[in-house]
Amino acid sequence: MPTDRNNRPDSDAAPFLQVEQLGKTYPGAAAPVFDRVNFQIREGEFVCIIGHSGCGKTTILNVLAGLETASAGHVFMDRREVAGPGLERGVVFQGHALMPWLSVRRNIAFAVRSKWPDWTRVEVDAHVERYVALVGLAEAIDKKPQALSGGMKQRVGIARAFAIQPRMLLLDEPFGALDALTRGTIQDELLRICAETHQTVFMITHDVDEAILLADRILLMSNGPQARIGEIVINTMPRDRRRATLHHDPQYYRIRNHLVDFLVARSQQLSHGRAPELPPSVRPGLDEGSDTGNAADAADPGGTPAGDDAEVIPFHPRRSA
Repeated sequence: MPTDRNNRPDSDAAPFLQVEQLGKTYPGAAAPVFDRVNFQIREGEFVCIIGHSGCGKTTILNVLAGLETASAGHVFMDRREVAGPGLERGVVFQGHALMPWLSVRRNIAFAVRSKWPDWTRVEVDAHVERYVALVGLAEAIDKKPQALSGGMKQRVGIARAFAIQPRMLLLDEPFGALDALTRGTIQDELLRICAETHQTVFMITHDVDEAILLADRILLMSNGPQARIGEIVINTMPRDRRRATLHHDPQYYRIRNHLVDFLVARSQQLSHGRAPELPPSVRPGLDEGSDTGNAADAADPGGTPAGDDAEVIPFHPRRSA
């Protein structure tokens, strides 16, 4: 069962999403973009993935969405292999991807009718209005995209994704093109909506503060080629955290220093397949030694904990034949 925002998903529960030995090699390339990528997501969990451009984050998301085929490995959602697109997965891209000739209402209704083709117009309208209100756009429901700001368009994209009630939401840097104030407002709205809907989320971001605010766990990718998940950071801050007070928690700086250290130094050291095949999970927020900024002490690149405070959680994917 998914949990509310104040409780973490059950760590003993079977994974909702299982990614096993995933790899992608483009024709003519000397090395794969990424290979042997392994991770799990539990139902109701919010997971962010961070890495430098070119490491394959968007390709991984597209494979999860069924929009792209991996060269190796498997993706299982609720014990079924992902083999193509499906309405049980909602995607929000970097651009809003709205149909400019349709109003907000009709853009979202188009997706709703795809999911429930037998619904009456009254049922569709009521459903659309609920999700438009959820993102704070009730007064703009009959406006077309050209009459909306960038932030409002992105809210429509989020409402459309939530309106089909997907089992999993996939977000590809949805706030990257927005100004800081608008981005912060929508981040708060996303937290609130996820708390209300118990949504499972996989999100790409380049913003470490955004990841700390939103994510239960943060996947750190090494640089490409042959990128892998180098480490999994468990966010030990209270799950009901707020953007305005995030920096008051001492754990925030420990986690942030750890993420920045990985991206600045260790991500390059772990490129070309040097990252461990089975990424270690660490809790730098609970490691007081990481206050100094030497976040690499939380776990070594090979996946072995350097200290008692950095707990490593084993991960054992099934091997493909």
